[in-house]
Amino acid sequence: MLMTTSEPVPADGMTADEGAALYRLMTWLSPAFPVGAFSYSSGIEWAVEAGDITDAASLRAWLTAMLADGSGFCDGVFLARAYRAATANDTAALGEIAELAAAFVPSRERQLETSTQGRAFIDIARAAWTCDGLDDLVSACGGVTIYPVAVGLVSAAHKIPLAPVMHAFLHAVVSNWISAGARLVPLGQTDSQRILAALEPVVVATASRALQASLDDLGSATFRADLASLRHETQYTRLFRS
Repeated sequence: MLMTTSEPVPADGMTADEGAALYRLMTWLSPAFPVGAFSYSSGIEWAVEAGDITDAASLRAWLTAMLADGSGFCDGVFLARAYRAATANDTAALGEIAELAAAFVPSRERQLETSTQGRAFIDIARAAWTCDGLDDLVSACGGVTIYPVAVGLVSAAHKIPLAPVMHAFLHAVVSNWISAGARLVPLGQTDSQRILAALEPVVVATASRALQASLDDLGSATFRADLASLRHETQYTRLFRS
């Protein structure tokens, strides 16, 4: 349950503030929220072209690694640390986290992907919902604000609890990866949902690790996925921007 105030819980089990927080979270991390996620594959397009991903099983294995040992976990850590710095109004720490997160992206196209989505997320959320203090938090990040940092600081400014934000963010990321893979392999809707269901425990475990991790725990072991994002830049035919 999303707890945002101390007001009494009504008979239906959710306060007005809790309902509003859930509404915003579902909106911001819905595939319909216009951050342009559908344009990017995070290197999956090259992996399909190279024959690393050929069916539902190989897509599931690839995404499991990306989530648990690659960009999924790292983005979760950056989200959590940005959220906590924003909640504490520690603008110096927030700026350092934003700078490190931007530098941590392994390729030019992934940088384009995550920075473009981060900028769009902030701009659209700020245009649709007024929120005191958000502008100062955004300014503290300086230049580039990548997607997980943007989600963390906006959610903190709106006082949406961190744990559900983390789970919703990782669900959104995985869903976009699966959507890209389904179009590239291609796969049907049933297989796509089976992969999403199979990744549920991986999302839960990765969210738990990211919530407990420090910046010193950052690290990736998905070298093939990083190479995929680099090689996609020169791929002859492409449907996606990364």
